[in-house]
Amino acid sequence: MSEVSTVAPVAGPDPRATSASASLRRMARWLRRNLFNSPGNSFLTVAALVFLALVLPAAWEWAVSQADLWGDSKGACIDQGACWVFVRVRLPVFIFGQYPPSQQWRVLLAFALLVGFAVPALRDGTPHRALWVVLLLTLFPLLAGLLLVGGVAGLPFVDTTLWGGLMLDVVISFVTMAGSLPLGVLLAYGRRSQLAGIRTVSIAFIELWRGVPLLTVLFMAAVLLPLFLPSGVTVDRLLRAMGALVLFNAAYMAEVVRGGLQGVDVEQEEAAQSLGIGWLQTQTLVVLPQAMRIIVPGIINTAVDFFKDTTLVTIVGLSDLLGAVNQALKDPAWLGLAPEGYVFAAVVFFVCCFAMSAYGRSFERRLARGQGR
Repeated sequence: MSEVSTVAPVAGPDPRATSASASLRRMARWLRRNLFNSPGNSFLTVAALVFLALVLPAAWEWAVSQADLWGDSKGACIDQGACWVFVRVRLPVFIFGQYPPSQQWRVLLAFALLVGFAVPALRDGTPHRALWVVLLLTLFPLLAGLLLVGGVAGLPFVDTTLWGGLMLDVVISFVTMAGSLPLGVLLAYGRRSQLAGIRTVSIAFIELWRGVPLLTVLFMAAVLLPLFLPSGVTVDRLLRAMGALVLFNAAYMAEVVRGGLQGVDVEQEEAAQSLGIGWLQTQTLVVLPQAMRIIVPGIINTAVDFFKDTTLVTIVGLSDLLGAVNQALKDPAWLGLAPEGYVFAAVVFFVCCFAMSAYGRSFERRLARGQGR
């Protein structure tokens, strides 16, 4: 009777170990390509790591491990770290300004509406996306304005002098970008017009506003404009500031749009004309959509820069987030807490600007993949 021999199966490589090894190799290639691809970059990388090793422990100790969060006065801050009690107690003012506490739900509802209109308008694959964009630029401002101002449908009237904090930054940024983009498109087409009069007026407008400092524009809107109004006629200070900012930003947006229009091949217009499509339809359906895809980085960059520039409205008496922090620091009960206030403002602005930049990068990657196909 013959014996049956058994052979033990040979164990193959562990899939988990193989996956980890591949991940390490990808990470090493990324580090070599992005951080150590030259002697200069290698030196800067090492210097940055040394700097972070020296700064981060002390920053962590001040901001977290030795910080105070709970309490209702400066006396509750007994450790050597940051006194975040100041930020926690004054947080409603930093977000809503002097908006009545009993009506702050209206601000939150306006923010929720902004998200509700913006997400479908900005997300790829949304059915009728163009309609959502139109609603974001038309219906949403109307609803948000009714909510924030009030005076209708039983909502108490809230004067714009009570608006402030992060709410004011968002309102000014949205109104300015929503108003300056269409005006910038018109100015860009005007600058490219073959009619000498329209071209001259557009160039003069763009160069005038681009050549004037933003601070001067705000002072003109706050101080000089009321002098030219008829007697007894007044315009709300916030509206004056936003109108000036729209005109100022439109001049820069016009140059961004003009660059996108120049990036579209002339053959696109010629092909549309050969099919009998009119000039207006050619621009709105063929040229402008392609130009807008090109200028997305420029628009995002302009939006990020302008969101940070909204802090300048404090100079004309409007209290945005930074202005609210400055006013809170003048309170005798919270003297000496400037680092906490300014760090909080910096973190909020960083988060907002980083979110806008991240969306811009994501859109560019999706656009590049689409062009690759």
